[in-house]
Amino acid sequence: MDLALLRTFVTVHRAGSFTRAAALLGLSQPAVTSQIRTLERQLGRPLFLRQARGVTPTTIGDELAHKAAPHLDALVEITETGLDDESSLRTLHLAGPPEFTAERALPALTELTGEDGQGYALRASFGNAEETLEGLAAGHHDLAISTARPRGALLTASTLCDEEHVLVAAPIWADQIGSGEALKTVRAVKRAPAFENVPVIEVHESLPFVSRYWASVFDSRPAAPGTVVVPDLRAVLACAAAGAGLAVLPRYLCAAALERGDVVALHEPAVPPLRTYFLVVRTGTLAMPHIARAHEWLLRAAADWC
Repeated sequence: MDLALLRTFVTVHRAGSFTRAAALLGLSQPAVTSQIRTLERQLGRPLFLRQARGVTPTTIGDELAHKAAPHLDALVEITETGLDDESSLRTLHLAGPPEFTAERALPALTELTGEDGQGYALRASFGNAEETLEGLAAGHHDLAISTARPRGALLTASTLCDEEHVLVAAPIWADQIGSGEALKTVRAVKRAPAFENVPVIEVHESLPFVSRYWASVFDSRPAAPGTVVVPDLRAVLACAAAGAGLAVLPRYLCAAALERGDVVALHEPAVPPLRTYFLVVRTGTLAMPHIARAHEWLLRAAADWC
């Protein structure tokens, strides 16, 4: 049996669509359709039921995918590792949002790069949820950290952790908004007027963090536009500490600055807004030991991040 046909079959099975599989394989949709028909003729059984939106595997199709996918993944792994590579390092490719990946995931995974980690090599790339999931689906990454849960059977997600969002600013802004009993009142009630005249620091013109916080806590939209917009939360924190205005940041990122007094929390809602991170793999690739170990390692490390 032609391995190329099996590879196409497994990709269609995971993607749930000839169109999606064609994009992942770099083939035309007619070529994918032709390969699946060829494989079905060789087996004498239908492998997929064609539907208006995508395809559904038959019982035979599911059985074949279950048997073939781990072996195909292992062959891909051998190819990517390289038969002529004298090094014992196993390369792990990770993708995720820059701040969380840099501050949380990479420090945890670097423990796997020494001798005790059985010779892991680590490669990382940064991007938003859409970019990282597309790269993972296309085989560019082994693991992806995403704030969006993927749909379909191609990718499998595990909940990694929740991050708490905090409304912060330099102490000078807290003094201007109010101090003592006045600031306690602002913190206690579910309203935002006290913050309306404070400049906003954000990662994008759409104010994704501030808008989410305002909607969750104040049931409203922020009145002020972004005064400083920089595409990195670490730069947002630096600008907030310098007095440029208020910002909404993950607590893990600003905890040290809060402790030092570089910034202060302007609001303390009873239920702080949360954002969930997911650890995502291509379905079936946890059969590869180096991916499985890194996956388990991150899940264990994340228990201390919440």
